Formats: sequence, C-alpha cells, structure tokens
Amino acid sequence: MRILIADSFPGTALAAIEADGARCDYRPGITAEELPDAVGDADVLVVRSTRVDARTIAVGHRLRSVIRAGSGTNTIDRDAAAARGVAVCNVPGRNAIAVAELAFALLLCLDRQVPDAVADLRAGAWDKARYGKARGLYGRSIGIVGLGDIGLAFAERAHAFGMRLHAIAKPDRAPEAATRAQACDVDFVADLATLAGSCDVLSFHVPCSESTRGMVGRELLAQCRDGAWIINTSRGEIVDEPALIDALDTRGMRAGLDVFDGEPTAPTGVFDSPLARHPGVYGTHHVGASTEQAQQAVADEVVRMLGALAEGRLLHCVNGVRDAASEPLIDAAVRS
Repeated sequence: MRILIADSFPGTALAAIEADGARCDYRPGITAEELPDAVGDADVLVVRSTRVDARTIAVGHRLRSVIRAGSGTNTIDRDAAAARGVAVCNVPGRNAIAVAELAFALLLCLDRQVPDAVADLRAGAWDKARYGKARGLYGRSIGIVGLGDIGLAFAERAHAFGMRLHAIAKPDRAPEAATRAQACDVDFVADLATLAGSCDVLSFHVPCSESTRGMVGRELLAQCRDGAWIINTSRGEIVDEPALIDALDTRGMRAGLDVFDGEPTAPTGVFDSPLARHPGVYGTHHVGASTEQAQQAVADEVVRMLGALAEGRLLHCVNGVRDAASEPLIDAAVRS
C-alpha cells in the first residue's frame, strides 16, 4: 500500500505505518497547488489542513481513499471523490478535548480580557482599573450549538465552572450523548432562535454544511441579547462576517474565534481580515486541535484506519463510498 501523507504527522505513527509494510511518501510542506503533481500512484492520501480538490482526485489514478486526520472534511471535494469511487474518511472525536479546551480558553479571555492585559503589560502599561473589571462565568447562561464530541467536552468544562447550559432538543440523540448532557444539567430548548434569545454566550460546534453555512448571520444575531458573546471553534464559513462585525460595532457584542472565512491554508502567511482585526474579537489561528495529545490520538486512529483498509475494511467513510475497500490493499511482498 502506497500512502502520501501531505501534512505534518507524528514520527511514532509514521514508524508504525511503515512497520506494517506500507510505503510512505511524507510531504508535510506540500501545498494544495502542488498536490496533483505529488499524488502519483498513491493508494491513500492523508491530509490535515491541505485542500484536496477535484484535480487531485482526478489525477490520483490509484487513489482509493482520502483520510482527513481530523473531523471536518470541508477542505476535501467529497463529491468529486465519490464520483470516482474514492472514499473520504475522517477521524471523529479524537481531538474533541483539545478543541473544547481552546473554546473555553477563549471564553475565559473574553471575561478577563487576558490578551489585552498581557499586551499592555508587555508595553509597560499598568491598568488595574480596566482589567480589574470582570463579571465572571459562574451562573451565566451558555448556549451550545452542536452537542457532538466537541460540544459535549465543552459542556462538561462549562458545567464544572458552574455555568447554566442550554442546547437545542434533538429527539434522535445517541444514548451516550444524552447521558453526558444530562450529567451536565443541560436544559433543552426548541430551536436556535430560542437558544439565542436566552443565553449570555453562544458557542458553536457544528460542521460546515449547506444547513450551517452562514448560520451566524443577521437574523440569528438580531435574536441574541445585546452584549452577548459568540464563540466559534468549528468552521469560519458558518459566520456571516459582515453581519457579526455590525453586531460587534452596534450592540456591544464580542467574539472569541479560532476560525475565519477565507483563512490561509498554509501554516504561515499574510491574513488581512477585518473581523480578525476587530477590537471586539479575540482570535487564534485555527489551532483548536493542535495539541500534542490530540495530534497523537488522531495519528493513532489513522494508523488503525490504514491497517483496516489494508485488510479490506473501511472506517469512518463520510461520502457514501463503500467499495473502496472491496479488496485488501496489501502488497504482494507484504502478503508473503
């Protein structure tokens, strides 16, 4: 089995893949534009943030699967992959704690103005009058939009801080998720509009899809309380950025954001974003899942998925392609 790994990947996981007999082409610095020329005869493509477009899918003549080493797959052209019988797979849940930790860090920063306080201290300014003012999180109401693995991990941390938790009722919620929500005393409401109108904070933990794209828009923001806070560590595309900027300017709202619409796909670069520059925003660089713990957990699951694929089993497929694993991907030399 030939594997192209097009983003950074832990060395221990690379060693485990090669120990199983696979041949790895490790290209952590490759760009989306360079990917079509690199995919070559790879059976499997593993990516983190690198975009995989239709051209890459088309020229990957041996490609059987694209594995996103994370949960979201909006950076992969799933339709183009499905049309060519290429399975798109993700790694759900393994980075949930890391993202929840950053979301809660952003929440704490909004309350205590930590980034501004640090910047002033570094500049030699002492302003206890400003930074000694904070409402505190205990007893405040927070609406959690999306109670998947990340949303539940965030809920558990907010509950530990004594916040009052609210979410949207979902009749087909998995029993384990329902049990975890019950342990956090989550109060369920009928819809997103009700949630927005009843909470001091809204934290978003949803995938990017047709139903969520632009969901944080003028209509929803109009239903929020004046001075409400928005936390988004999911996908930048779910926010209508001009609408949010208007709410920040006119209604005293603030936001903690790890993701932005049109953010760079490369690890470094220039990013000119009015929303990221806004004084009412504390922003980070789409690093919610970027802890050593999370990356190792994700890599370990990728290793397991590759082992299963080598045996003819497909795990975590998200684009409906099932026959990509119709036969084992084990080289003859490995079989012998």
